[in-house]
Amino acid sequence: MTSLRRFTAEDLFGFTNINLDYLTETYNLAFYFQYLVRWPEYFEVAETPSGRMMGYIMGKAEGRGTNWHGHVTALTVAPEFRRIGLAQHLMDELEEISEKKHNGYFVDLFVRKSNELAINMYKKFGYSVYRRVIGYYSGEEDAYDMRKALARDVDRQSVIPLKDPVYPEDLEAP
Repeated sequence: MTSLRRFTAEDLFGFTNINLDYLTETYNLAFYFQYLVRWPEYFEVAETPSGRMMGYIMGKAEGRGTNWHGHVTALTVAPEFRRIGLAQHLMDELEEISEKKHNGYFVDLFVRKSNELAINMYKKFGYSVYRRVIGYYSGEEDAYDMRKALARDVDRQSVIPLKDPVYPEDLEAP
């Protein structure tokens, strides 16, 4: 049985098995601590009954006006725990927090344009490509900004795709 709980600082010493995936972004400790302090409700870990980490999600609430939304900063599941619905469960939790606690219009995330597996997974979760961000990953690889409208966005304006790509410097400031 899988359980979800808030991520703690101690978890930073036990998630190596999850972060070894070459498509998983690994950040510096200050970055993780910033999320733990500012958006603890968005930082969750899934674990086995014995306490082994299976995956985690970290995110935040950001934007202004109709651009107020939940953002998925990282979602990763250890290879041995993939394809059992864990990513969907973690995403559902983040979406619920974005909708019920923060009253957001949508949830967004960035994914490497080359990561077809993740893109297809997010599409199954109800996300669509909103726009392409040129050179988002270290200036070397483009990203897709994928979005899913929440109940507050009744007319689904937040997910109408943009025709032209943008650059990272054109992204809205939080």
